[in-house]
Amino acid sequence: MQTIRTLPKIALFAAVAVAAGIMLIPIALTITNSLMTESEFVFNYGLLGKMTDAASRQGESFVNLKLIPDWVSFAQYWKLLISMPRFLQMFWNSALLVAPIVAGQTAVASLAAYAFAKLRFKGREALFLVYLMTMLMPFQVTLVPNYIIIDRLNLFNTPSAIILPGIFGAFGVFMIRQYMIHIPGAYTEATKMDGAGHAVIFARIILPLVKPGLAALSVLLFVDYWNMVEQPLIFLEDPFKQPLSLYLLQIHQQEPEVVFAASVLYMCPAVLLFLYAETYLIEGIQHSGIKG
Repeated sequence: MQTIRTLPKIALFAAVAVAAGIMLIPIALTITNSLMTESEFVFNYGLLGKMTDAASRQGESFVNLKLIPDWVSFAQYWKLLISMPRFLQMFWNSALLVAPIVAGQTAVASLAAYAFAKLRFKGREALFLVYLMTMLMPFQVTLVPNYIIIDRLNLFNTPSAIILPGIFGAFGVFMIRQYMIHIPGAYTEATKMDGAGHAVIFARIILPLVKPGLAALSVLLFVDYWNMVEQPLIFLEDPFKQPLSLYLLQIHQQEPEVVFAASVLYMCPAVLLFLYAETYLIEGIQHSGIKG
């Protein structure tokens, strides 16, 4: 009888394991193929790389997916990091754009969320509804007004054109507010009875309790803005100011033999951050009420 009851759990576990394995195949291919020699890459990925002489003469083009390279080589990484200094420049461009956005939006969101969750003022719910409406609008809808404002402020083609709109995004306010409303009011009321003001309550009571939510928000913001394409493509005309997310396409077109290594290095920061903050991310999303 006990065995019969456990069969559905085993089947569910097996199905999840198979689905996870399928989703990990592209990542595994990217990592292992980044260890190929240039000649092996050219032979296996004629459509992506340069054609071999024999294939060029025959007018053939092909892609031969391989999980295990014939020879392990770090030549792709050497060429990418040593012979192509622009990759590192674009990498730091991304870091210098994303870091202020994550730090700024986390700070602004925590303050605004405290006001929406714990303060009582006229029009609070209506104002929060407006916040939600702006969050639901796609980037294309707000593109023209953002462009006009950035141009009037003389911020066009500067990092501030990306950073400032990112800092005042509505998603962080919504997520942290949903987290704060689950904090019992007895905590803040007891502190008020001791004569503490809102600054003390926010810094000593609320912030420590919403630490998982802030950590989860930081991870989600980092992944979102690390992969941004539309904003820098429109607001940054200078290619040397653009982030790595745009430079990957150029690498694919100009230096296809290092495209796998570039993809591995590109996803490393997001993966490492997720592994470091995995517990906070899961707890923060659960308590904020956001469902996948």
